[in-house]
Amino acid sequence: MKNQLTIGLREVELLYSPEKDLINRTAISSSSAAHEYLRQAYNQKTIGCQEEFIVLMLNQANKPIGFYRAGKGGINSTIADVRLVLAAALKSVATGIIISHNHPSGNLNESESDRKLTRTFKESCSIMEIAFLDHLILDPFGNYMSFADQGKL
Repeated sequence: MKNQLTIGLREVELLYSPEKDLINRTAISSSSAAHEYLRQAYNQKTIGCQEEFIVLMLNQANKPIGFYRAGKGGINSTIADVRLVLAAALKSVATGIIISHNHPSGNLNESESDRKLTRTFKESCSIMEIAFLDHLILDPFGNYMSFADQGKL
């Protein structure tokens, strides 16, 4: 006889099937390589007028698994929920992430809220044993700023 607590509950399974081309992808070994990959994920028609927050998921070999569009905001801000980003990282079996957002103004200087969010991601990833590799800020003109390159991680 089934226990009253298990009636109606379903087993949760963790399934993951990597794409076959993952083995042929180039590892992300620099901020410029991450920038090239992430730039393609941004909507080029709105990168100059609306902030987005996109996360690059990486496997143990730093090869890109894919990206997660974590937030879309307004002209000068967007929100990214750390819990949702980490849920996506765990679901994709990512062992590393690179977060990014754009500044439609073209100003690549980080704000205090950018610094705070970076600290929150760094601490949260550490707890989950996910490597927090970088935070990139992109502008609409093809430029970027890397927290890692600036020694700000």
